[in-house]
Amino acid sequence: MNFDIMLVLPELALLLVAAALFVHSIAAPASTSPRAGWLPTASIAVLAVSLFSLGARGEMFHGTYVVDGLSQLFKAAIAAGFLITSLFTPEARGVDEDKRDDYLMFLAFSAWGLMLLSSAAELMTLYVAMEISSYSLYAVIPLRAGNRNAAESGIKYIMFGAMATALALFGYSYILAAHGTAYISQLAGLDWSFAGNPTAMIGLILFLCGVLFKLALFPFHFWAPDVYEGTGNETAAFAATLPKLGAAAVLVRLAALLKPDMEITFLLALFAAVSMTLGNLSALVQKDLKRMLGYSGIAHAGYLVIGLAAGTAEGLGAMSFYAVVYLLMNMACFWVVCHLRCDGRNPVYADLDGLSRRAPAMALVLAVSAFALVGLPPTAGFMGKLFLLTSAWNHGYAWLVIVAVVNTALAIYYYLGLFRHAYTAESADSTPLRDRSWMGVVAGTAMAAAILVLGALPGGLYSMAVEAGTGLLP
Repeated sequence: MNFDIMLVLPELALLLVAAALFVHSIAAPASTSPRAGWLPTASIAVLAVSLFSLGARGEMFHGTYVVDGLSQLFKAAIAAGFLITSLFTPEARGVDEDKRDDYLMFLAFSAWGLMLLSSAAELMTLYVAMEISSYSLYAVIPLRAGNRNAAESGIKYIMFGAMATALALFGYSYILAAHGTAYISQLAGLDWSFAGNPTAMIGLILFLCGVLFKLALFPFHFWAPDVYEGTGNETAAFAATLPKLGAAAVLVRLAALLKPDMEITFLLALFAAVSMTLGNLSALVQKDLKRMLGYSGIAHAGYLVIGLAAGTAEGLGAMSFYAVVYLLMNMACFWVVCHLRCDGRNPVYADLDGLSRRAPAMALVLAVSAFALVGLPPTAGFMGKLFLLTSAWNHGYAWLVIVAVVNTALAIYYYLGLFRHAYTAESADSTPLRDRSWMGVVAGTAMAAAILVLGALPGGLYSMAVEAGTGLLP
């Protein structure tokens, strides 16, 4: 068994953080606050290690664990997402003070599982990593003191997750029976058509169910709005962003098995079209901001799959680029959501009224993130959608591009509604905002700046993503 510690530095760094949180949780005296104030500093160190390891390449554990351009890109993005999470989750209002370190530890282990997921190159390894990332969320989603809906959210997430897990394992057995191997590199190039090998195709569809659940793509989307609404604001920010990065990494790696003219690729494209349409139409009528973002996430899952349907290195690069950009856009929007209500309750559109006068910096971050989620220039969201649509236009999915453009027009209404309430509506009352530390203000401003910079200069990240996609295709 070959092992090189230099290839797994990001994973080891994050594992050390999770272990430190565990020790801090059990060692903290009951009379003192267990809050880990050192977590942001440790998260910065994890991000630095991940950026240092971007050029690492190699295989371990007999080829089941691959360190390549794709894995290192997503590990850096996961580390950045965990850093952002660490800046506002220590003050999570829905989590009891004595459970705060346990809560942060579970989030760290979930992020660690997602790092493992991005390097998994064998189906069972991929499944185990996916479960590691999921089990922690099963524990933290119900944690919302004094809110009965949190228990309902936890039950729904666990039940849907268990169903997706069962389908994935059932599909794994079919793939193993049809082809005799679970290594993605060996499965690439084999017959995945319904006419030639129906057992393998059915198995792949079932295995993808577990991944599509993470992505909240139709028809595995039902849990997302209810879970986001019921769980704590900070927990929803994590669950709505980082697991989607892991799902995107898996889909890009599994793209080696797919071709644009295959039945399963057309099925995924059809799911993407329905997901975009259903998500945007449902988001139009929402009043709760987190529920709106839940349906928005369903729509964006459809946009991501456009790159997978294209089946080219450019399409996979566009999918990876958009996944990273979506992390920034959605985290920035949730950063505002988490600061709107000092009592930790779910904010509604009316809570945004007069935000530009009560908190100008917060309103600016909200405006940038809303414009980016719509896909308006000069934001990174515009460039991400442009890359996705361009990659699919000349590869047999012009109809899917048209559906995406129409849905982008639909999304303008509810995303710009955020801007309208924040900048033009009069505040009906003086709802107090949560105290904002300078670190939180810096984090929000940095996310908005990154969205604009990647919109103006997307070439570096996009080239890195395309290079990673090129190395995966047979």
